[in-house]
Amino acid sequence: MSSTTQKHRNFVAEPMGDKPVTALAGIAEVNGKKLVANGFDKAYIVLGQFLVLKKDKELFVEWLQDLIGCNVKQATDCWQCLDDWCAEFL
Repeated sequence: MSSTTQKHRNFVAEPMGDKPVTALAGIAEVNGKKLVANGFDKAYIVLGQFLVLKKDKELFVEWLQDLIGCNVKQATDCWQCLDDWCAEFL
């Protein structure tokens, strides 16, 4: 992992369980509410979309930007968080 936030390290350090979407790096309260409004209320549901998109960074970042209007850094942080989590637990 490159330099990551504490939120990122906390997420990757343990199984996902029933964590809310706001536990994902790059997803704060405002973007979290947008995800919930679109049916993505748990981190594992966002993980499902990440896997459907075959862990492809470009596709995932574009999907997240289109869905909730987040910026590239936020979407990339979320992708990196999920990618690192998968490397640890899948």
